[in-house]
Amino acid sequence: MLDRRRFLTTGACSLAAAPLVSPMAFASLPSDHRLVVVILRGAMDGLDVLQPYGDPDLARLRPEFAIGPAAGALDLTGFHAMHPGLEDLLPLWRAGELGFAQAVSTPYRDGRSHFDGQDILEAGTAGEVPPMIGRDGWLNRLLGVLPGVEGRTAFAIGREDMLLLRGAAPHAAWAPDARLEMAAATRDLLTHIYHDDPLFRDRAAEALRLSAQGPSAKRGQGDGVEALFGFAASQLAADSRIAALSLAGWDTHRRQDRALLPPLRRLARGILTLRDGLGPVWARTTVLAMTEFGRTAAHNGTRGTDHGTGGAMIAAGGAIAGGQVWGGWPGLAEADLLDRRDLMPLRDVRAYAAWALHGLFGVDRGVLSRVVFPGLEMGTDPGLLA
Repeated sequence: MLDRRRFLTTGACSLAAAPLVSPMAFASLPSDHRLVVVILRGAMDGLDVLQPYGDPDLARLRPEFAIGPAAGALDLTGFHAMHPGLEDLLPLWRAGELGFAQAVSTPYRDGRSHFDGQDILEAGTAGEVPPMIGRDGWLNRLLGVLPGVEGRTAFAIGREDMLLLRGAAPHAAWAPDARLEMAAATRDLLTHIYHDDPLFRDRAAEALRLSAQGPSAKRGQGDGVEALFGFAASQLAADSRIAALSLAGWDTHRRQDRALLPPLRRLARGILTLRDGLGPVWARTTVLAMTEFGRTAAHNGTRGTDHGTGGAMIAAGGAIAGGQVWGGWPGLAEADLLDRRDLMPLRDVRAYAAWALHGLFGVDRGVLSRVVFPGLEMGTDPGLLA
């Protein structure tokens, strides 16, 4: 008789070699709030996503870019306009369920490497590049200080979890762009093995359902964003409370007018899919979309932007105090720029995440600044949550 746990372990090891596009991780904990962290890989240009068109130096630095309401951007504050790629999220802004934190960054400086920058962002460290062995992520450290955390049985397909949730605390992973291939007889055997096991029976049924769907159906839907965020919504509406996922495509060195539009539209579709799938739970949900660093204040010779420092964070959800832009504005005059090239960051993006964790889950500020985000000065509450 095949041991059911050995069967599950063997299957998981076999699946680890399957290709995937976007990893996703979940965690359950005894809280009624939900947190979704979206890593925007490639360094999103915050100055284009949230255009401070009221600063006259923006047009000086970017003369070949379409800037402000006169060029099709969506006016938000009379000083800031939202990129038209996020137009579908305008109702969320008006409902107080969308906001932006401006002039933020991680402590990462100088190197401007995507790999190092993403490691710093996900590790939540104070600026040093984490060692290759023993790295863990700030969401995993959060789980380590919350009472009653349990990992849910799920599937990690294609590669290891995101660094954001990697660590000793229990969690699970799943990726939608992979397929569990099995013959009909094997499906029947799996169903039989887990029939009387209350722990694994429902998870096995979920695996078979996902196998039946397969990636081909998702590819028919386009880029799979709806599947990614839709699955997140289905888990968060049940027993999961934290989800972490990533979207790539934000590196816009050339023709930014063309390159930035697709990822913005994917992000907008993902957030709306999450809202629709969560239903009433959306009112207790916070979404933080974060990127490894910003981009240069001036455009380059190919009408793109290069790796910079200060940028923006996008927040969404029914639990946020949206309809506003958080943080001060440093200005874009040459003397105000960092190294005369980048938007000057005025606040650590980790502080916004830390205040969100404090408000959502009641984590002590000292624990946040020592354990979850080592070396962080949280400062005053930015008022991110409603």
